[in-house]
Amino acid sequence: MTAAPEARTHPPGTGLVHGVAGAALDWVRDNRSGFVLPDDVLEPHTDVNRTMKPLGELAQLCTTVRRRTRPGDPHHAAAAALVRFAWEQVREGELLLDLARNEPFATYPFEIYAAFAGEGLRHEGFERLASVVAGTSGWALTEQHANRELGLLNSERRIGVPPHSDAEPVLRRTWLGGLPEPWTFERASGYALTHVVFHVTDWGTAPHRMPHDVAGYLGTWLPAWIDGCFENGQWDLGGELLAVAACLPDPPPVALVETCWPVLAAVQDSTGAVPETGPPLVRGGGGPQDGGGGSDESTGAREAPREFLNCYHSTLVTAFAAALTLARNGTAGMDSGAGGSV
Repeated sequence: MTAAPEARTHPPGTGLVHGVAGAALDWVRDNRSGFVLPDDVLEPHTDVNRTMKPLGELAQLCTTVRRRTRPGDPHHAAAAALVRFAWEQVREGELLLDLARNEPFATYPFEIYAAFAGEGLRHEGFERLASVVAGTSGWALTEQHANRELGLLNSERRIGVPPHSDAEPVLRRTWLGGLPEPWTFERASGYALTHVVFHVTDWGTAPHRMPHDVAGYLGTWLPAWIDGCFENGQWDLGGELLAVAACLPDPPPVALVETCWPVLAAVQDSTGAVPETGPPLVRGGGGPQDGGGGSDESTGAREAPREFLNCYHSTLVTAFAAALTLARNGTAGMDSGAGGSV
């Protein structure tokens, strides 16, 4: 008699994580207008932190969600649609070429383009200019913080131009690379270390690139740091640290998933938005995870509307961290299609 196949089980808590990811992606889809670039985006007075930065983050984080989910997963389709939207906003690379012509040694057009290049979305003119600029001494000698230089090195790898430096010594110049006393962790070093991890591991798609000693250090101290962030209402940073936990060679511990994700789910409102900081909104009927309607008839409590600039990043980060967590816990898989860099 042939034995019945063993039923596949998923780690506890992953169902909740899947729901959080879906609600966050729904919010991003419903608020796409916040990422639309203004007509004067090329003008010198335009603040790139309110225009190109949000769009670049949308492109980068959604490309990762798409790459870390299977084609049949609704999260995969939602992320792919958002990447296409972002590519349309940059006129399929033409706008980034215009920005690079205006500021040849600015790194942000290069890094935004690299997010699309990782998806196989390419613009011949941009890459021609990038290869010339990236081959100059001025490009290699641009002064920047080590964690930002790691981002540039990863972008060079994605685009296909020769890296201007070796990543290992740059990593060792960062706060994280020095393996400092864990009690010196604070907000600035926290955001710096998360991006060091994202750049070294190509946004979680290459966990094997993380050096063993750094991975061990993070595995030891991430739970305490995440707990501290959540105690202080630092939801955006806490979400990034959850993403870091899913970027390491070993998958996130089950205990971390079980204890931390319910906390982040509790601050997600009924629209799917997650605040960057502060206490969760008061809601009587519950949010997307418990089917409530976001109001309480007995008390009259209502959800206050979110401001786009105060929640778009934390909501994107939540979807990003959730996709990585699910992929590393065996409930999703990396897309092996065009553009996945290793």
